[in-house]
Amino acid sequence: MSTFLRPHKTVSRVITFFIVCFCFSGIRVRAQNPHPKFKTIAFYTAKRDDAHISFVDDANRWFPKMAAKYNFVYDSTQDWNNLNAAFLSQYQVVIFLDTRPDSLDQREAFQKYMETGGAWMGFHFAGFALTPSLFPQNWDWYHNQFIGAGSYASNTWKPVPAILRVEDRKHPATRHLPETFKSAPSEWYRWTNDLRTNPDIKILLSVDSTSFPLGTGPKPSEIWYSGYSPIAWTNKNYRMVYTNMGHNDLDPKTKEDLSSTFDSEDQDKFIIDALLWLGSGKK
Repeated sequence: MSTFLRPHKTVSRVITFFIVCFCFSGIRVRAQNPHPKFKTIAFYTAKRDDAHISFVDDANRWFPKMAAKYNFVYDSTQDWNNLNAAFLSQYQVVIFLDTRPDSLDQREAFQKYMETGGAWMGFHFAGFALTPSLFPQNWDWYHNQFIGAGSYASNTWKPVPAILRVEDRKHPATRHLPETFKSAPSEWYRWTNDLRTNPDIKILLSVDSTSFPLGTGPKPSEIWYSGYSPIAWTNKNYRMVYTNMGHNDLDPKTKEDLSSTFDSEDQDKFIIDALLWLGSGKK
């Protein structure tokens, strides 16, 4: 018998080899339409905080369903070393699910990606910075210029739904939403910077006054009774959306899920419309 492989077997083995290599690069790959509208890659850490891990697990189940429905590619990875120019060139949208890059090379690659036309969506803890903490504010471009919020100032507790007001109903991410809607439960942040004073920031969603009091404590500072709190916004100089959603409610003893970030139909609509806008390539 000939020692040469039959052509169809050769092709099959080559394909299998590349699939195995790609899987070992730390990327979750799912069956996709061969002609997607765009490709998105989600980075996540999923360590330490159980509520953030719960959200990441939810997101990695929900986004593939949306990808199949709306014809885009959703891949995800825990390997932040993939945050480099060669890897990012394969994707039109980057998502940070729960943290941000820490190494200088990764940060420089992401900044260049955004400054040369890339798109980004960040959830909840991806915007967090507090000095001193494990996530200090040591990246001025990202926190002060790009996201614009500066550092974390305070939060509500425990995770609860809020009534959110749509600030701009003409934006592609919000045009299908009512004037107000009830969110899924989350831990809500306030920031050191007032985004209303930044001409580069367009606020899309904020906490409506009918939400107050917001939070249950036990600390008095964890219950908000008034004030202005933006929840989602975009920077006019980039294709980006940051949203403070992304912290599920868990049973404090068993750590079982009591809620999902994707429990609100209107909130889901906002997230997917924002992503489709980012993937369209339009500012």
